[in-house]
Amino acid sequence: MAAIISRSTTSPSVSASSVSASSAVPSASTLPTSIKSKDSNPPTIPPTVRFTNTQDLFDIINSTTGDFLAVTNVSPNQFTEIERERDTGRKTGQKKRYRKFRFRRYNANSQVLIITIPTDLHEALHLGLYTPYLRSTTEEKWKNIGSATFRAEHGHPGGDGGEGDSTGGPRPERVGAGNWPTLVMESGHSETLPKLHKDMRWWFQASNHEVKIVILAKFDDQQHHILLEKWEEEISSPQGAITRSRAAAILQQNSVLNPVKRQSITITRDETTNPVSYNVTRGALVLGFRLLFLRDPDPQEGDFVLSIQDLQLYAENVWAELPRSD
Repeated sequence: MAAIISRSTTSPSVSASSVSASSAVPSASTLPTSIKSKDSNPPTIPPTVRFTNTQDLFDIINSTTGDFLAVTNVSPNQFTEIERERDTGRKTGQKKRYRKFRFRRYNANSQVLIITIPTDLHEALHLGLYTPYLRSTTEEKWKNIGSATFRAEHGHPGGDGGEGDSTGGPRPERVGAGNWPTLVMESGHSETLPKLHKDMRWWFQASNHEVKIVILAKFDDQQHHILLEKWEEEISSPQGAITRSRAAAILQQNSVLNPVKRQSITITRDETTNPVSYNVTRGALVLGFRLLFLRDPDPQEGDFVLSIQDLQLYAENVWAELPRSD
């Protein structure tokens, strides 16, 4: 089972995330929407469509079987309209038209909207990590923010925005409108690892470094493994000799934080054993208490730890959701 241990932790990326639109993409009304993912083959590259109107976009989302969709030519006003229509559909229960989806990222400059369509595999990748964490804490201490929409107003005129797969932060520090989570989890199946890294950087920068930990969970069909990465931020240490002029420059840059990969865990499936087994490399997943709660732990509190045994069970549950070929 997941454990809480007392352990000292270190702390907190920067680099804007943007997605380049394709110069020639189909419109939402002409996109072929059947996207199959097989156990033995890499997933199809996420489709890209040009935005025409909200109704056509929702129709595409309804019929897409992958977990990502890129939409180009979405103005800030149109992004607001899509968000309003989606949320209205949720409230009125129009499930057929308003299939559940999240805004992975919206970049106002490129006018590209990346949509997450939660498949069973996609959800298992992040909920299998976040749900045990929720069980380890209490509602009095932790606010489950879920997939709320966050706007990157700091240095991002025009309305950049995004929604995490699983997010949360401490009470009372991160409760209320405009407060960013301290923990973000993002998962991907058809999304590439470099794009997940852009997502990670966006969270750190867009939140003005209010986000403290980003967990990435990637299912890699080609390597046939799950990759977990834990990212935090730190001030970069200067390299080489420090002259007087360089010292002044370092002091000026001292507020610049950079993303640091604290952990990289690979989980593979071994089908030669009976029953099937799961191999976890590089140990347990550890989330530091101080970064999560923005304070020192009390005597009965400590870091959150998903042990190797926990991660093996997690992997078994993820693989169970993998689409199989007929």
